[in-house]
Amino acid sequence: MLCKLVPMPRKKKPGSNPVYLNVYDLTPINGYAYWLGLGVYHSGVQVHGVEYGFGAHDRDTTGIFEVEPRFCPGFTFRKSILIGSTDMGAKDVRALMERMAEDYSGNTYHLIQKNCNHFCNDVCVKLTGKSIPRWVNRLARIGFLCNCVLPPSLNETKVRQVTLERVRDGEKKKMRNQSSSSVKLRHESVKVGHIGC
Repeated sequence: MLCKLVPMPRKKKPGSNPVYLNVYDLTPINGYAYWLGLGVYHSGVQVHGVEYGFGAHDRDTTGIFEVEPRFCPGFTFRKSILIGSTDMGAKDVRALMERMAEDYSGNTYHLIQKNCNHFCNDVCVKLTGKSIPRWVNRLARIGFLCNCVLPPSLNETKVRQVTLERVRDGEKKKMRNQSSSSVKLRHESVKVGHIGC
């Protein structure tokens, strides 16, 4: 008896463009809390040499911004984690960010329910099909579960906005610290460092 060979569909090769999650400390207490699986973190997604993040402001415009990878002003870089890879080119990623800008306006930022880590998880799933590590946003999940006992003022707290002035201040500090290498921030949209408008 002969077996008929049926061609099996080949698995799609993983993308060729790496996608990293860059994690930053928001407080010096993270030095201790990190080892307990806790901490308060900011994160950004790095792809094609650009880091995308999400921050708060009071306007109904996008809260998505771009910075040089691993140098988000106002935060202390902790580590970079390879999440996976994507087939999307730089223009496709940029178009994705512009579409996501509608859902991630600065005035929708919420410390517990819609923060920078939620944004990064959304981006990573769209680019790689993989989520960010759970420890990065663990305190927000704990806060969500304990939402009824948290004071309302905490739920309304917003992480400081990465404003043009802060980006410029951060750029000046880096230039002083790295005199031999220049720091370039993306200036592709109408609002410097922000996606769409």
